[in-house]
Amino acid sequence: MAHQWRGVIAEYAERLPAHVQERVITLGEGGTPLVPAPELSRLTGAEVFLKVEGMNPTGSFKDRGMTTAISAAAGRGARAVVCASTGNTSASAAAYATAAGMVCAVLVPDGKIAMGKLSQAIAHGATLLQVDGNFDDCLVAARKLAESYPVELVNSVNPDRIEGQKTGAFEVVDALGDAPDIHVLPVGNAGNITAYWRGYREYAGLDHGTDHGAVATHTPAMWGFQAAGAAPIVAGHPITEPETIATAIRIGNPASWAQAERARDVSGGLIEAVTDQQILAAHRILSSRVGVFVEPASAAGVAGILALAEAGRVPAGTRIVVTVTGHGLKDPQWALRTADGAEITPVRVQADVLAIADALGLD
Repeated sequence: MAHQWRGVIAEYAERLPAHVQERVITLGEGGTPLVPAPELSRLTGAEVFLKVEGMNPTGSFKDRGMTTAISAAAGRGARAVVCASTGNTSASAAAYATAAGMVCAVLVPDGKIAMGKLSQAIAHGATLLQVDGNFDDCLVAARKLAESYPVELVNSVNPDRIEGQKTGAFEVVDALGDAPDIHVLPVGNAGNITAYWRGYREYAGLDHGTDHGAVATHTPAMWGFQAAGAAPIVAGHPITEPETIATAIRIGNPASWAQAERARDVSGGLIEAVTDQQILAAHRILSSRVGVFVEPASAAGVAGILALAEAGRVPAGTRIVVTVTGHGLKDPQWALRTADGAEITPVRVQADVLAIADALGLD
């Protein structure tokens, strides 16, 4: 009989803290596909796979960490949670809070959230407050609220979030039989690159306190890519007014900044920037030539390896996994425009088979 996936806490219970397992809140997250990407392999000269996190219950990787964060909060008897969000965290927190019977408050930057994500949070019953400021302002306010009132903070500064998100690395190794040579991710608040690095180290038996034996023989180089208009780690200082079409990584002062730099440095990796134009080009390649539809921020990692390949910086034949973090339906407007920004409209034809065949260029 086929194994029914049970969610990341049940699947990796022996590698997760006991306190997240006292009252498990799950929507069946994890178990996402690792998809070979022949077109990206051809363009880079490497062997490229995509870890498609848009297949999680709310359409993004955030669900991995939210199941552990909300489960831990539920185990402590929490009745309310709060988060700051550019969108995906709000959708995930709202869904898992609803499953746990909790109240969820979400602080979002005014006018800086994609409608696909906003609608999810509202549909799941969250109380949404649009803050006059950017994401970083929202996170400061959320942290202060959690410090002063009986509300649990479920952003990635919550260590339980990282515990859940590290399971993405476990799944990659389980699928490939070992760690890849390079793992690539978009970098916004930097929790995901931190979490994957922890997961790879634990599976290689390197981190103190992991006594479950080594599953991987090595750890990968961690490559992270920020949007050029929101690249504080690359610049070396916070960005006061971050700006990019990739809303999910429009963050000027990442909460996990130091941890991301440690992952980069210890792994022998890199964190660089890609332009919005490069992100949109990668976004279109993924959808039209690979068959994977992602939101713009998710394409930042692909944009990065394409840029580095063009510069001759991707070692030939290496095995690369790129995490694409959120589904394209989160922020679909970019699929409806051409490369030069023109709106795409359907071709109108008569309800006649000859006219339809002619429009399709069929003989």
